[in-house]
Amino acid sequence: MQTSENQQALSKILDMSRLIAITVLALHFYYGCYSAFESWKLVSPLGNKLLDNLVRTGLFIPFHKAKLIALCFLGISLLGVKGKKKEGLRMKTGLYYTGTGLFLYFAGYLIFDWTFSAEALAACYIIITSLGFTLLIAGGTLISRVITLRINSQDIFNEENETFPQEQRLLTNEYSVNLSARYQLKNKHRASWINIINPFRGLLVLGSPGSGKSYFVIRHIISQHISKGFSAFIYDFKYDDLSLIAYNWWLKSRANYPVAPKFYTINFDDLSRSHRCNPLEAAAMQDITDAAESARTILLGLNREWIKKQGDFFVESPINFLTAVIWYLRKYQNGIFCTLPHVIEIMQLDYDKLFTLLRTEKEIEVLINPFITAYLNDAMEQLEGQIASAKIALARLASPQLYYVLSGNDFTLDINNPAEPKILCVGNNPQKIQIYGSVLSLYVNRLVKIVNKKGKLKSSLIFDEFPTIYLSGIDNLIATARSNKVAITLGLQDFSQLRKDYGKEQADVIASITGNIICGQVTGDTAKQLSERFGKIMQDRTSYSINRTDTSISRSKQLDMAVPASKIASLSAGEFVGMVADNPDEKIELKTFHAEIINDHKQLAAEQQAYVPIPEVRTLDENMVNRNFDEIRQDVQSIADSEFERILEDPAFTHLIIQKNKSKY
Repeated sequence: MQTSENQQALSKILDMSRLIAITVLALHFYYGCYSAFESWKLVSPLGNKLLDNLVRTGLFIPFHKAKLIALCFLGISLLGVKGKKKEGLRMKTGLYYTGTGLFLYFAGYLIFDWTFSAEALAACYIIITSLGFTLLIAGGTLISRVITLRINSQDIFNEENETFPQEQRLLTNEYSVNLSARYQLKNKHRASWINIINPFRGLLVLGSPGSGKSYFVIRHIISQHISKGFSAFIYDFKYDDLSLIAYNWWLKSRANYPVAPKFYTINFDDLSRSHRCNPLEAAAMQDITDAAESARTILLGLNREWIKKQGDFFVESPINFLTAVIWYLRKYQNGIFCTLPHVIEIMQLDYDKLFTLLRTEKEIEVLINPFITAYLNDAMEQLEGQIASAKIALARLASPQLYYVLSGNDFTLDINNPAEPKILCVGNNPQKIQIYGSVLSLYVNRLVKIVNKKGKLKSSLIFDEFPTIYLSGIDNLIATARSNKVAITLGLQDFSQLRKDYGKEQADVIASITGNIICGQVTGDTAKQLSERFGKIMQDRTSYSINRTDTSISRSKQLDMAVPASKIASLSAGEFVGMVADNPDEKIELKTFHAEIINDHKQLAAEQQAYVPIPEVRTLDENMVNRNFDEIRQDVQSIADSEFERILEDPAFTHLIIQKNKSKY
């Protein structure tokens, strides 16, 4: 009990112990240096009588016995010393004083071997021994003032306290992606596995540039899925980084498929290594809603700011107009000219011819009537605002290279057709993101509609730098693709990218419904959101306070963030945090992880050195590409001339003719 009475009693006991030590030491000096005291005339009969009684007790024999007794009493007195605490003091200072004091305290005996007078030897011995005794008192007092409590002084970032158990089992199935990793639990490193056993619930791979998304995660998803017989679509933002990996794993793994898949690439920069594919293929467009979705994808891909303005008059109008043009070509001669290049060229016709042609198709009449009415009523400013925005945006796609790829039929987009599986890689160019991204968005949207059906082969859709393309209804795709065995992997740098290009609501939905997430270094709101998603763990907390007499220690446990936002913001390359999803029959209790993914760098470097380059598809020259460009323009002109002539000759269609400028005809 820290009562004042007990404190006073303890203080008196300590003072008494110190006084006894000093008294015993003084008697030792009196006995050991008696001849010197006698010459100094410091003896008396009473003192001699007392000394004789003490000698008979054996206190002074052997010589150091009294000094040892004095030292013991001094030690007892020092045990209760509570000097004022000071953080600057170190234990070694007190030990230095104590060690020096012990040496002087006992080494003074050696002085008696000197050849000096008895008085001089006694004086030196008393001074040296007393100095040692004083240093012992000073050293003990200093030690009592040192703050000996250390609370994880080496763990200044609380890393040990924020560790938690992670999955160490390797859990595999026919769909899983398994990443070897290493994590820290307290102060020990342990081997672990990141088991993505259900990739069909969606996978988000986040990380700032250089965090290792592609090298540590995406490349393994590609290699493991292809080796397990998945059909695959890979959006390769920096072509051909991922395409080369996919091509070489396809070469190794073709025997793993019931039907060997074919490998296709789309690359607008090197046409000799690019296949040709028409994303508006007539056979894949069952009704006008397919045309509407295609039109929306193209224009929103070209005008990303329109994504947040969907529903506005001047956004929906050009989409409706483009829908009408696409569906017209889909119905014309059973869709043999239904390609994006033909759509772009037919929109360049003058309004008289264009509106006349479109009026012949009854299904799009409701779409084009507002434009025709505005044209006939000379509301040209409104009309140009509606149509010109579509024409101007699409004009950016009018290049021989794009026309060549978009007008061919080397393959169809049903990559997970069990009878004809495919590995398809489409390449973008960071320097031409806006143009290529809009066209690739059309490929992706058409492919998703075809792939996300029952009874198909398991497939993997991998998007590197996903925000650079526009995929309409990506949230619905993630929500429904699981039952159709479609695994979706989205790679992005930050949630803010997603919000910028897709809008806050859709970005938040995408971030929330994905079951698996692997995140490298990110900062800001993304790190905070993920930290909250990973939850809290029980952590030890220790606090202490210091006053003049003692140190107060308080220890407790409380729930705190398993992976704080600050830790996510400071992850090293190759270090990831995340959470995986499980299956009803394959439970994973430890879903959250904070680990370093282990790559065998030498093996990967050797594998990369042995990669076979993607071969040429065909030999091309510029004349062939330009000739295709001219043929498409001629096709459109022939359509316009022949159809207009047919309408003029058939009295049943003459009422459809728009001749605002009759002098032309």
